[in-house]
Amino acid sequence: MHFRPFSFSGRALLLGCAMMLGASAALPGQTPAPAGPPAPADQGASRMDIFGGYSYLAPHGSVNTMEPNGTVNQSYSSVNFGAIGSFAYYFNRYVGGQVEYANHPNGANDGFQTAQAGIIFRHPTGEMTLFVHGLAGGARIGGPNTDPDGPFHPYTWGPALTAGGGLDYEIGHHVAWRVFQADYEYMHADFGPEPQVGGRANIDAARLSTGLVLHLGSIAPPPPVQYACVVNPASVFPGEQVTVTGTATNLNPKKTASYSWTGQGLTVGGTNPTATIDTGSLQPGSYTVTGHVTEGAKAGQSADCTAQFTVKQFEPPTISCTANPSTVKPGDSSTITCNGVSPQSRPLTYSYSASAGSINGTGNTATLSTTGAPSGSITVTGTVQDDKGQTASATTTVNVEAPPPPPAPRTQTLCSIQFDKDKRRPARVDNEAKACLDDVALNAQQKADASLVVVGNSAPVPAPKGRHHAKAPTAADLAAQRAVNTKAYLVTEKGIDASRIQVRTGTNSQNEVEDYLVPAGANFDNDVQGTTPVDENAVKAQPRKAPVHHRRHKAAAKKPAAQ
Repeated sequence: MHFRPFSFSGRALLLGCAMMLGASAALPGQTPAPAGPPAPADQGASRMDIFGGYSYLAPHGSVNTMEPNGTVNQSYSSVNFGAIGSFAYYFNRYVGGQVEYANHPNGANDGFQTAQAGIIFRHPTGEMTLFVHGLAGGARIGGPNTDPDGPFHPYTWGPALTAGGGLDYEIGHHVAWRVFQADYEYMHADFGPEPQVGGRANIDAARLSTGLVLHLGSIAPPPPVQYACVVNPASVFPGEQVTVTGTATNLNPKKTASYSWTGQGLTVGGTNPTATIDTGSLQPGSYTVTGHVTEGAKAGQSADCTAQFTVKQFEPPTISCTANPSTVKPGDSSTITCNGVSPQSRPLTYSYSASAGSINGTGNTATLSTTGAPSGSITVTGTVQDDKGQTASATTTVNVEAPPPPPAPRTQTLCSIQFDKDKRRPARVDNEAKACLDDVALNAQQKADASLVVVGNSAPVPAPKGRHHAKAPTAADLAAQRAVNTKAYLVTEKGIDASRIQVRTGTNSQNEVEDYLVPAGANFDNDVQGTTPVDENAVKAQPRKAPVHHRRHKAAAKKPAAQ
C-alpha cells in the first residue's frame, strides 16, 4: 500500500507562500511610506493573525521494521518540504490562543502531520514582533521505510508537544513576513504489537518555518476613565454632615487610583472615593464640591466630577408622640414617648398634659396613670421647645377599657382516692385516702358557701362463678358504695355538714372516687357531665373498721354404709 499525505492542497499552499514572498520582495520602485505620528500603544496590535508558509522538519527517532531477512531498525530522516498554517486570537496586546496544523510528507509510507493548540505570547515593537508559543495536540505518524515493497508501518495518531518562537517583520498594513519560526517538537507513535510492523517511536524533532502573516482586526485602546459623584443628603442645616461619594469606571484593576476633593469655601475630609464635608461654618446657600481621580499621567487615565448641595435656614422643631399600650384597663399606666427633632440639632425640652388621669415625665418619655379616670379616651399632648423658643406639639390617645364582668364560678377538680389495694373490702376508704380527703375538707372549710360532690367509679367486675357468688356486687354497686363511704368519712371524721355533700357515680372505668368543689353560683352538671345521683336511702355507708368476714366451705366426708 502506497500513501502520499502531501496532497495537492499542501503543494498549492507552498506555491502560494513562495509567490507572495517573491512579490513582496521584488516590486519595482516601491518606497516605504513616510512615518506618521506614533500610534497609541495598542492601536498597532492585531486581534487575529493567520500564518501560512514553508516548513522543514528534522526528526530524531527510530522504529523496528520486520523484513524477510529479519528485524531492521530504521530511523526517521529529515523532511525538506512541508507546509504549516496557524491561527492566533489575542485576548490583549501580548497574550492569545493559537491553533496550528503542519504537514511534512516524505516517501511512500512515512511522514508527519500535526494538529495542535495552545497559548502564544508576543511583544510588538514597531516593525518587528517577537513571539513564543507552547502547543499540545496530536501527530499522525507513518513509519520510516526504504523499501517501497513493504512491509509498511501504518499511519497512526499519537500525542504531540511543541515549544518555540520566532520573529515577524511588518511589510504592509495587514501583512508581515515571518522571518523564522523555530520549534522543538516531541511526538510519540504506537504501531501495535510486534512482529511484522509493530513497535513504538519516540521522536524529538526540530522544525524551522517561514511564510506570511495576515493581520485581522485590532486591539483598541482602553476606554478613558470616567468619574461621577453624588452628595447625600443634598440639602442640610448648618452643622449637619454631608457625604460625597465618587464612582469611577474604566479603571485598570492592576493600578492604584488616587482620589482628591476640593470646593470653594469647603473643608472636605478624605482621600478615598467617599469623603465628608463639614457644614458647621457655612452660611445658607448652594455649594459645589469637585472630585478628581487619576491612575496615571497618560490621556484618559484621570477624570473629574462635580456635585452640588444646599445649606438651609434653621427651622422650628417637629414632634410625634405614641402611647404604649394604647388601650389599658382602669388604673393601669401607659408610657408616652415623644420624639422631637430639631433640623439644626438644637437642644430640646419636653412638657406633657392629659385630659384625664395624671401624667409625669421629663425628657422624651412620660407615664400616664389612669387611676380615677373614667373609661373612654384620654388625650395626651406632648410639647417640645428648642433654645430659640420655637415650639411644636403633638397628641396621642389612650383608651381606658370598661371593667369586665367577674368570671362565672366553675366547678373545681380536687384530688382522687383509689380503691385497688383492699381486694376483700373494695369499697373501704383506707388510710392512704386520708391525705386527699383532709385536703378536700380543708377546701370546704375555707369556702363555707361552696358544696362538695364525690363521684364514685368502678372498673368492670368479672361475672360471678358458681351459685355461691350469685349476689356479688356489680360495678355500679361498688361505685355507689365508694361514694357513700367517702361522704361518711368527710362527715364523721372531718365534720363536714352532710347537706353540703352530693353523692354521684361516674363513667370512669377506674376504682376511684373523684372529689369536686362547687363554688356558690357554679353548676356542677354543666361543668362535669355524665354523672348520676346516688340514692342514699338504698345505699348505706359501711364502717371503715368493720371486720373482714371469711367464708369457709367444709366438705363433709361421706362414708359408705356398713354392710
